[in-house]
Amino acid sequence: MDYSAKLDQAIARLHDEGRYRTFIDIERRNGQFPHAVWTRPDGTEQDITVWCGNDYLGMGQNPVVLQAMHEALEATGAGSGGTRNISGTTVYHKRLEAELADLHGKEAALLFTSAYIANDATLSTLPKLFPGLIIYSDALNHASMIEGVRRNGGSKRIFRHNDVEHLRELLEADDPDAPKLIAFESIYSMDGDFGPIEALCDLADEFGALTYIDEVHAVGMYGPRGGGVAERDRLMHRLDIINGTLAKAYGVMGGYIAASDKMCDAIRSYAPGFIFTTSLPPAVAAGAAASVAYLKTAPELREKHQQQAKILKMRLKGLGLPIIDHGSHIVPVIVGNPVHTKMLSDMLLEDHGIYVQPINFPTVPRGTERLRFTPSPVHEFGEMNALVQAMDGLWSHCALNRAEAAG
Repeated sequence: MDYSAKLDQAIARLHDEGRYRTFIDIERRNGQFPHAVWTRPDGTEQDITVWCGNDYLGMGQNPVVLQAMHEALEATGAGSGGTRNISGTTVYHKRLEAELADLHGKEAALLFTSAYIANDATLSTLPKLFPGLIIYSDALNHASMIEGVRRNGGSKRIFRHNDVEHLRELLEADDPDAPKLIAFESIYSMDGDFGPIEALCDLADEFGALTYIDEVHAVGMYGPRGGGVAERDRLMHRLDIINGTLAKAYGVMGGYIAASDKMCDAIRSYAPGFIFTTSLPPAVAAGAAASVAYLKTAPELREKHQQQAKILKMRLKGLGLPIIDHGSHIVPVIVGNPVHTKMLSDMLLEDHGIYVQPINFPTVPRGTERLRFTPSPVHEFGEMNALVQAMDGLWSHCALNRAEAAG
């Protein structure tokens, strides 16, 4: 077997399809978000504006967060020193879990190194706790949820995206006495559409199922205190397990679930992805706790964020660009071809200092390749104006079709 040749073939396929992914080397500058410096392939530097980051509110450079991290770093050093079971549980981890439980109105919360791991570890562990469990998963759930459901060894059913009636058909076809869990998201990040949370909770009540929601793209940004779409819609009490991230709106790193004391205790005790992983550094936990606490009392940031997204969508629609608009903060512009998407991304970066990463298969279905913009409260008018003008010119330059907004 020529292993090297096989690797060459695998990489060549990506190049041939126009979806080979390139890392863009950028350096964020503290206090200057959303500005950064891009190191070009030739080693020269260029000032850029980041339009595709997940630090939605700029909390990664918030002085309150940085101060908390500095204090914890000076007090405890760099790493946690072990897993949560072996010397890796500190006052900072416990403080953060308490903040998260309070955020979601739950008895407890459990920290993981990422929301991906939180989804994977929790969903793959639940069948150990509920033998015979059937998991009903939305067709567009995140890869981490898909992986967790796939690896759990139990039964699964995939219902069409946001199709409550299809889910009902699947539930009706199964043994009424079998334990069940419905897994879905509050905001699906590629199209920016919302899950029908209340209707799914109604079905769960009717069929005796647990509910599992991924609020990764909503925590910090929706609800009176940033508890997510479920908080905004006053539905948190109807959700058994809430998954969230600390790496997007909260600007740090890590993931978690919030649930009952018993649920968190059971996952803590049985999930290999929790048991055998070194815990978050104390400084990261301290920064995340400060960020969660800060955003509980900062509704003006959430309001400005939503306003920025609405303005950008309105202006791009005005150009006739095919955007998807489901009313969330995510602004996808459909290009529909991986080569064109990469070309647009490259020209925006090289010629205009605008950084937005192309989104291609398998993240999105073939034929729906896109640029996904994430405006923040600190993107200024001039920066948005530059983006809109650049998109207008490049869309014409690349001879792409203009159409009515896609959503």
